Amino acid sequence: MTAVTQKPVLLVTAADLAPEAIAMLDAFELIFAGKQPTEDDIVALCEHHKPVAIIVRYGKINARIMDAAAHLRVISKHGSGIDVIDQAAAKERGIAVLAAVGANAAAVAEHAWALILACAKAVPHLDARLRAGHWDKATHKSVELEGRTLGLVGLGAIGRRVAAVGLSFGMTVVAFDPYAKEAPQGVELVSLEALYAASDVVSLHCPLTAENRQMLNRETLSRFKPGAILVNTARGGLIDEAALAQALASGQLRAAGLDSFDVEPMTMPHLFQGIPNVVLSPHIGGVSDAAYVNMGKGAAANVLAVVNAQARDAA
Repeated sequence: MTAVTQKPVLLVTAADLAPEAIAMLDAFELIFAGKQPTEDDIVALCEHHKPVAIIVRYGKINARIMDAAAHLRVISKHGSGIDVIDQAAAKERGIAVLAAVGANAAAVAEHAWALILACAKAVPHLDARLRAGHWDKATHKSVELEGRTLGLVGLGAIGRRVAAVGLSFGMTVVAFDPYAKEAPQGVELVSLEALYAASDVVSLHCPLTAENRQMLNRETLSRFKPGAILVNTARGGLIDEAALAQALASGQLRAAGLDSFDVEPMTMPHLFQGIPNVVLSPHIGGVSDAAYVNMGKGAAANVLAVVNAQARDAA
């Protein structure tokens, strides 16, 4: 009688994964945690199933979760932002942490431009006004982007795509990125101070770290060019939300487009809900048909790379 070999378990902190990614993971037993699993949900699943790998779509992975998964070898992010994973705790436990870098870059860049244009052209405001019976043709003036300055905080895969579109619109493009050794043709690397002062549109494309948390606060926002537009498709923790609300109310900023928030899901009620010159979306910049597949495949490939390498080392 042939013994049945039990497959190692892989936990997905979501209710689904792209079929293309699932096909790559046929050597694993896949356990799905549900649409919006809580920390307790994930801990319980880890204690019961003892996964060797976790693919993180929703929620955070902390030391408590890691300790509940005694066989855990790798935590793979379904996307590029690994700030939701306690990297220090993972390192202490010898658990690899990897991201599907660039898998959703096109989607996020496109969404950044959707928010920039919505702010510059006041699309949500005009839509609401027209539905309410108002015809504002004689009174409304939108912002024309040609000849204006686009400032990018972060010049990775997403920032470079956003820069290319800005150049095609005839904008001057400046960027700040302490890790960038060079900039694409037509983009000038500048200091943060110079970027804030010169930019008509500031778009955030940097990871959240302990050092840059609330980098945009009352003091730094006061140094923005009056009437500038701020867009954030990166991480909500980069912005002091109360300070941003004040800058929008005072007219220091013309508008803001926000896809990420300090607490997610965004707490309700929220001060942004009553501010007319802010455009909001529920952290879906990286969620597109193609990105869903690319992120799933990237996360799966990272799991396989770690598990297979460890298997070879043990052989």
